[in-house]
Amino acid sequence: MARIETPRPIRGTQDIFGDEQRRFARVLEAFDHVRRLYAFQRVDLPVFEDTQVFARSIGETTDVVSKEMYTFEDRGGDSLTLRPEFTAGVCRAYLTQGWQQYAPLKLVTSGPLFRYERPQKGRYRQFHQIDAEVIGAAEPAADVELLAFADQLLHELGIAEGVTLQLNTLGDAETRDAWRAALVAHFEQHRGELSEDSLVRLDKNPMRILDSKDPRDRAIADAAPDIDAYLTSEAGTFFEKVTKGLDAAGVAWTRNGRLVRGLDYYRHTAFEFVTDRLGAQGTVLAGGRYDGLIESLGGPATPGVGWAAGVERLAMLLAEPKAERIDAVIVPMGEAAEAQAVTLLADLRRFGLAVDMAYKGNMKRRLAKANAMDAAFAVILGDDEIAKGVASVKDLIDGTQQEVELDAVGDQIRGGLARHGRGAMEGWTLFAPADFFADTPSQ
Repeated sequence: MARIETPRPIRGTQDIFGDEQRRFARVLEAFDHVRRLYAFQRVDLPVFEDTQVFARSIGETTDVVSKEMYTFEDRGGDSLTLRPEFTAGVCRAYLTQGWQQYAPLKLVTSGPLFRYERPQKGRYRQFHQIDAEVIGAAEPAADVELLAFADQLLHELGIAEGVTLQLNTLGDAETRDAWRAALVAHFEQHRGELSEDSLVRLDKNPMRILDSKDPRDRAIADAAPDIDAYLTSEAGTFFEKVTKGLDAAGVAWTRNGRLVRGLDYYRHTAFEFVTDRLGAQGTVLAGGRYDGLIESLGGPATPGVGWAAGVERLAMLLAEPKAERIDAVIVPMGEAAEAQAVTLLADLRRFGLAVDMAYKGNMKRRLAKANAMDAAFAVILGDDEIAKGVASVKDLIDGTQQEVELDAVGDQIRGGLARHGRGAMEGWTLFAPADFFADTPSQ
């Protein structure tokens, strides 16, 4: 019989398990906690959209649309695309679901995104992001709100040290047009010295030359005119209100006059939280104001501002995740005890305790399993206990053991957890079933 070859994972995807999964969970838990503090509502969106949702919003000429999107034709002949980012889908939902009546609307979402690019550390073809948006608020206070949200999230995760908020203004439409013309004039004078990529950008997206990493471009980009010389008084006032709001909120920031967003619908605030702890992938959270985006999707003029952060990158910055553990392990000895243990197991879980069962091996081996899972208690059931209607509850922290009526086992465990300063369900041990049920060698 021919050997069946085991399928391999698709390049650029990942199976998230163990410590890595706990890091992921920590990021998402902190995100949900902070979004509640800031009164943001959660929205969940389709994983795929009409291709035009992204082509219009991200830009037909960008690498994301032209090279990186997973686009396919469904059986009905429609062109669909797996979402490469969240903002376009949020804005599409805002328009099609009639959410204008709720404006200004503060939303968060999270989940997998898809881009066909070269996988590397912290970058995958299926990756995960958290995302926050404020739609329908033209005031600088919305920008401050989002930046304070992001800053508090980084502190909640314990990774704010060494992460810097870089801030810039892109001005209003008048500012942007004047600055763009000045940049084109500057770069045209150096056309023969620019890299091939920057020559393409000069015709399509000249602002992107400012953040080119090519050594041939750096001196030319550094000598380019600053936006401040072209700021209208209105745009200058807007940026001043953002910076003063951040100061009032206690959010540290630094100006980066070369921080840009290439697409025309971006306005005013642009920002990135950056660190040198991730090597080349230094940006951990980024965003800006996109007052022209909803118009590009066929809607009315609607202000918006938002940010997104990669869960993988945030997780990489976290300290070693706290070891997970359960509250108790039931140790049944004999068939009658196993039958009784099934009922007790269900009762304790309904009582709000994290409990598992050790089925195999002698008493010593089963207690070794309980210790390996860092359980606080072992609940021992044997023929003697069954006859008396009790369980022997062994405290695995202080070594004491006592018989407890079956209907009082839950209270006994909960009281013991409180005594030891361990809340019920304080972390869960992630144990492969095959490892848990297998016999361990006698000690």
